[in-house]
Amino acid sequence: MDDEGRLQDLVPIRYGRMLTTPFAFYRGAASLMANDLARKEHTDLFAQLCGDAHLSNFGLFAAPDRRLVFDCNDFDETLPGPWEWDLKRLAASTVIAGRSIGATEAESHAAVVALCSAYRDRVRQLADMSNLEVWHQRLEIDRLVELLKANARTDSAKSVTKMAEKAYTKDSIREFEKLTEVVDGKLRIAAAPPIIVPIEDVAKSFDIEISEEYVEAFIRTVIDTYKQRLLADRRHLLDQYEIVHMARKIVGVGSVGTRVWIVLLIGRDTNDPLFLQVKEAGPSVYERYLGKSDYEYAGQRVIAGQRLMQGASDPLLGWDNFRSPDGIDREFYVRQLKDWKGSAKIEKFTPEQLLEYASLCARVLARAHARSGDRVAIASYIGKGDALGHAIGDFAAAYADQNDRDYARMKEAVADGRIEVREGV
Repeated sequence: MDDEGRLQDLVPIRYGRMLTTPFAFYRGAASLMANDLARKEHTDLFAQLCGDAHLSNFGLFAAPDRRLVFDCNDFDETLPGPWEWDLKRLAASTVIAGRSIGATEAESHAAVVALCSAYRDRVRQLADMSNLEVWHQRLEIDRLVELLKANARTDSAKSVTKMAEKAYTKDSIREFEKLTEVVDGKLRIAAAPPIIVPIEDVAKSFDIEISEEYVEAFIRTVIDTYKQRLLADRRHLLDQYEIVHMARKIVGVGSVGTRVWIVLLIGRDTNDPLFLQVKEAGPSVYERYLGKSDYEYAGQRVIAGQRLMQGASDPLLGWDNFRSPDGIDREFYVRQLKDWKGSAKIEKFTPEQLLEYASLCARVLARAHARSGDRVAIASYIGKGDALGHAIGDFAAAYADQNDRDYARMKEAVADGRIEVREGV
């Protein structure tokens, strides 16, 4: 498992989260699948890969024009590679999720065939479009609801509408109410260890004495360095905010143990807060098989891949590199912490909803690949029938079996005391 460079005191939490279900294990095991994919034959048709295209890495967020869109939303492992690797990871996650909700093997296979058909049909549509038409494609939530209703998918339309309504409530105002407190007259991000640890408490873990002035200067350096790499209009926007506080935060499954900071900024007043997430970036798990990224810094790689694949991206997306208080140079990318973020409750899906959701993810994945790869060649390779769907369906079932075996081995290692875990965090 790829634990090198992670905060070792948080690694047991990572394993504890992976241990909850086979799907959670799969989410945290991108490096294992990268190794497995690299050992098999693959096409020479490269596109920008998400790199971790499982079902939970798609969702809702706000486009810069304040329209809610559905798209890929995780690019830590992004790198140019064989387009089918993303499709295989999505397909395997569909079968693993299907097993978790009690779907039959036939139902899971049907879901994979459907998602491959959705990918095929969408990439064929895009192959007939001009470059600019492809570039401007995006899936807005209002349009998605209309399509579902038009195709008599009333229940799915209601589910999407409910997910959108919840996403609208997830913004910096709500995060401000949840995450902050006033200490000695100063606004601060509230401690909730080990999930949220204020920077002052993080500093106490170092062997050297770190003053309050040093901490404040460090926070300012982090944001100022990031700002200088943004477009001028974005810098102007951020110049209107005052940097207030910073804390380390545990996020996700596979990301646990990497250094993730949240930074609180205030605009006109406390009714105008902004939270930025500063997330550590390292080499993609695919680089050892596909070659080193063309970008000097890992944060650059992540945001370049994200902008290339998404129909619309966070306007404050950027990258940073700085020397941490431990004296080590580290690389990061920066984005808004919450900006109308929404995600599906996959564990509550019916088999039919799983099929529809997987197909939706495949559609936006096809568009993402079409922006960077040879969409005409990919469409020609896939053809018109379901041969690809059945082949990837067989692969996905076999890989779900492999995932179950790997998950069982992890549980055995925990039981034998070879792996330390901290569950329930």
